[in-house]
Amino acid sequence: MITRPANETPEELNELASEYVLGTLPAQRRTEVQQRLRDDVELRTAVDTWERRLLDLTDFAEPLAPSPHLWQRIERSVHALNRQPAGAAVASSSWWNLLPLWRGLAGAGLAATLLLGALMLTQTTVKPTYLVVLVAPQDKAPGWVIQASNPREIQLIPLGVAQVPADKALEFWTKAEGWQGPVSLGLVKPGQMLSVPLDKLPPLQPDQLFELTLENPNGSPTGKPTGPIQFIGRAVKVI
Repeated sequence: MITRPANETPEELNELASEYVLGTLPAQRRTEVQQRLRDDVELRTAVDTWERRLLDLTDFAEPLAPSPHLWQRIERSVHALNRQPAGAAVASSSWWNLLPLWRGLAGAGLAATLLLGALMLTQTTVKPTYLVVLVAPQDKAPGWVIQASNPREIQLIPLGVAQVPADKALEFWTKAEGWQGPVSLGLVKPGQMLSVPLDKLPPLQPDQLFELTLENPNGSPTGKPTGPIQFIGRAVKVI
């Protein structure tokens, strides 16, 4: 049995539950969470909450006819699940325990974008017109979500707390097709949500680039990105 770490904060537990539901945990870490779910009521509640939050994702997924090859993968996944020894399954009715099957149906890239974008959908009844998932360029780990419910303002939502050196700061940038260069949207504090008005910029466009770079504490001295890219992604129109 894997027990809850004594120093785990409520924020860390919630982040762990979100990563488990989103499917971004390494295999070993995911197995540990599955074992904890048997006895950890708080973690089980957090996982169930995240699963309910993500149900609205079906509104964004266009129905596609599975190919014969995909049906074969589905059958193999189902057979593998049926061959599990007794007691191997987590004592939970979580639909996300069928993650391999779900991934086969959705496709990893689209699933990641929609799932992470859903974080903001859980906080508002207004569905966004654009979503962006900002990922680390090295390992593609998601770090932030951007949503826009109207073309004149965006919200930047952290998925965790980014590690930033004490003598540096994160600066937020965007660039659309036809622009001469990236435009700064201001400095960003790790772990804090940020609302950014776009009243002085052209309306949002599909495939518009957004990124966070590591700059001096007061921002880039040149008005253009000078430091390494920490997170990057492009806008997807969803409605």
